[in-house]
Amino acid sequence: MSPRIAPLQAADRAAWEVLARGYKDFYNTPTSDAEFDVAWNRLLAEDRVYGLAAWIGDRLVGIAHYLFHTSVWARSNCYLQDLFTAPGERGQGVARALIEAVAVQARAQGAARLYWLTQEHNAVARVLYNRVGRYNGFIRYDFALTTPA
Repeated sequence: MSPRIAPLQAADRAAWEVLARGYKDFYNTPTSDAEFDVAWNRLLAEDRVYGLAAWIGDRLVGIAHYLFHTSVWARSNCYLQDLFTAPGERGQGVARALIEAVAVQARAQGAARLYWLTQEHNAVARVLYNRVGRYNGFIRYDFALTTPA
């Protein structure tokens, strides 16, 4: 059964949070309850960030969060920030369907590019990413903007 993709709705909060916490746990990114609340409210309000849900039957089994931004070389780019499929639902086309749905939105917005990041060790996801996208060799660095406590 192909997943049904739809924008996140208010009634999706509990199921979304299970998946969002799974995503944050996978990447070992501690996130407070308050941060989940803020993220949910921004997604629901489409406050410069957007969310899609993947459904198989009546079960929310995948999420994608994305945003648009400008760059020096393009008026609009689309960044797929978060993509997560419930572990028991992997291999059924959920992630691919979410990527394709984000691509539809990116095209509609006139984005010059759709891109995402993943960690090098994420071998399972990279099998799909190598099929649907192109790895171009970039390595990401983060510079701390706050002083550690």
